[in-house]
Amino acid sequence: MEQKNKYSIIVPTYNERLNIALIVYLIFKHLRDVDFEIIVVDDGSPDGTQEVVKQLQKLYGEDRIVRTAYIHGLKHASGNFVVIMDADLSHHVIFWPMTSYRKQSETGASIVTGTRYVKGGGVHGWNLMRKLTSRGANVLAQTLLWPGVSDLTGSFRLYKKSVLEDVISSCVSKGYVFQMEMIVRASRKGYHIEEV
Repeated sequence: MEQKNKYSIIVPTYNERLNIALIVYLIFKHLRDVDFEIIVVDDGSPDGTQEVVKQLQKLYGEDRIVRTAYIHGLKHASGNFVVIMDADLSHHVIFWPMTSYRKQSETGASIVTGTRYVKGGGVHGWNLMRKLTSRGANVLAQTLLWPGVSDLTGSFRLYKKSVLEDVISSCVSKGYVFQMEMIVRASRKGYHIEEV
């Protein structure tokens, strides 16, 4: 009998009081036929993000929305797949089931990562400086590291949970560069990575 997939959606937040309710609503709206849980990781946003999440837990249930500190997010994940997506509305939830899930199931990939640098990709709401910084960081990383993916700084990823646990255990970086290290280490370990 084939195991039904469950997705643990980890949503890192910092001062996302205005966005988190919309993100949660969109996840519930667009993933009706998907078994999932949402793990909101917040290390003390001063804007009241945690209070909004408490209200969302009352509305949707504490079994569907878990609140934790970042370092403990993966420990709370009960799914066999883990999705990491920012709460800043830079990823529209409707594209996750249509692209990442399909790509993973078609290819058997260990990791499916969102990229801004393929046909149909891109960003909205970024100023020119942010776009240049992102593109520059990726060009530099491509030149030095040869990671095998076009966008190392993207923050929308689907992982097989076992792969994420393996890769994260070998990472040493903190902050922004952590996303880059994750993909480079996964590539060096020979994991199958696809882009959408």
